[in-house]
Amino acid sequence: MATGVRQRHGRECNGNGRCKCPYEAFVYSKRDRKKIRKTFPTHAAAQAWRDDAKTAVRKRTLRASTSTTVDQAAEVWLQGAREGLIRNRKGDPYKPATIRAYEIALRLRLLPEIGSMRLSEVTRTDLQDLVDGLLASGLNESTIGVTLLPLRAIYKRALSRPETGIAVNPTSDLEMPAVSGGRDRIASPDECTDLLAALRPVDRALWATAMYAGLRRGELMALRREDVDLAAGVIQVRRGWDAVEGEIATKSGKDRRVPIPAILRGYLDDQLQALAWTDGLVFGVTADRPFNDTTMREHTRKAWGWQLDDQGELVPSGSREPPLEPITLHECRHTFASLMIAAGVNAKALSTYMGHAGIQITLDLYGHLMPGNESEAAAQLDAYLGGADGEA
Repeated sequence: MATGVRQRHGRECNGNGRCKCPYEAFVYSKRDRKKIRKTFPTHAAAQAWRDDAKTAVRKRTLRASTSTTVDQAAEVWLQGAREGLIRNRKGDPYKPATIRAYEIALRLRLLPEIGSMRLSEVTRTDLQDLVDGLLASGLNESTIGVTLLPLRAIYKRALSRPETGIAVNPTSDLEMPAVSGGRDRIASPDECTDLLAALRPVDRALWATAMYAGLRRGELMALRREDVDLAAGVIQVRRGWDAVEGEIATKSGKDRRVPIPAILRGYLDDQLQALAWTDGLVFGVTADRPFNDTTMREHTRKAWGWQLDDQGELVPSGSREPPLEPITLHECRHTFASLMIAAGVNAKALSTYMGHAGIQITLDLYGHLMPGNESEAAAQLDAYLGGADGEA
């Protein structure tokens, strides 16, 4: 019998060679300084695994397992993320809201299924079965994708640490359900005017800043008087807002300057003059407490002619005929990008104003809005080449 494969006889086995006792195969991992073992019902199966395992150990795609469970690894990862020791792929600390979302996904959908398994023994098949089960349960495609994010982050970190015994990332190459859905709503210039006019005066500056400066919801919540420089015509975006932590860094981790167009200047001027405090938040209930998101949505729905029915769906309220098509603060940000592109602002400048980490993000999100279809591109090239020929 080949070295590395042996039959494991039980106490009641007479060892006459005709028993059905299982076979154990093993290979030695120099990197882990221990044997990797596995049991099979037949000698042939054990020998086949050992042949494959020897190759895998040599190629460093197989390691000895450790006793660390997914539960334990998740707790260590979350604690490291909270302390800022574990960072995202850009090297920035994870936002508090992201950590909370990861914790919820782990607690509700991942750990009940695989939490007790050893981190090093979870296979791609295990995770594919998990994904298929979530889809069969009726969970939407986007939520399934988000659910896997913390597990991907845990395994990405584990791969770089020898003590975890992880040699292959089981979260890679999973068959994930396609995320469907249309693009976010973008309001036209006339729609922006109508939507703002219908609002209460106290709400107009907030929505105008979202539409004409493109600030994120958290950035609007954290905007302070000293950040708005009407004389220089710029908004300094220096911070965001987290529902639990309060003021936090911006999403990109960097400050940015956003120009104040003439159409926005009047709204901001009125808002600053109406504030009862000289220092503090521009859109706050008090100088230190930002607007209430739920209350704000209720006011805007009513102003635009909508209400929620018993199922939580938007239905016309009858207070405005016809009702205005509603828009969200996030969609106002897309509207700002659309307006800037239509005005001829280049992609690099727009990327800076939006606070994107790089211009590629801007192109991926808004490239379809930028001018330059095939006929326009050909005409521009022809015009350039014709001009060059004339100069020659």
